[in-house]
Amino acid sequence: MIRRPPRSTRKESSAASDVYKRQVGTGNKVEDFGVGFYTKYGDGGVDLSPIADLLKSEVYELGQALGVPESIMQAPPSDGLWGDARSDEAQIGASYPELEWAMANKDKGKVASDFNGREQEVFKIFIRHNTANSHKMNPIPVCEVSDTIKH
Repeated sequence: MIRRPPRSTRKESSAASDVYKRQVGTGNKVEDFGVGFYTKYGDGGVDLSPIADLLKSEVYELGQALGVPESIMQAPPSDGLWGDARSDEAQIGASYPELEWAMANKDKGKVASDFNGREQEVFKIFIRHNTANSHKMNPIPVCEVSDTIKH
């Protein structure tokens, strides 16, 4: 099975947005700022992220309020890069409700040892992804060059 390169999906998406010359992101808060579930210069290369401040559960609430078809609402979240029915949950190892829970507990200052069983497992999954992908979620470091060197 061959994985579709994320940058090729970015090109396809860019071609579709050429009319307005802006790339619109589809990431929610857990994906964009929790586990970093996107490709940095692929589907993460956007000009606007209209739902990045919404948790996945809030995206579903918004979809329901907007009348998004049930077939879309019920479809398992998937990045679609693998050419099969592999879901985000299968790739990450935790469901979005579990990741929302872990993200909220991290924000409260909790650590893995505060939990047992599946909760501890999910919290560790979240922290592992959050740590490994922090380079995607943090601003690019800029080297500040002193005036004496510049001139």
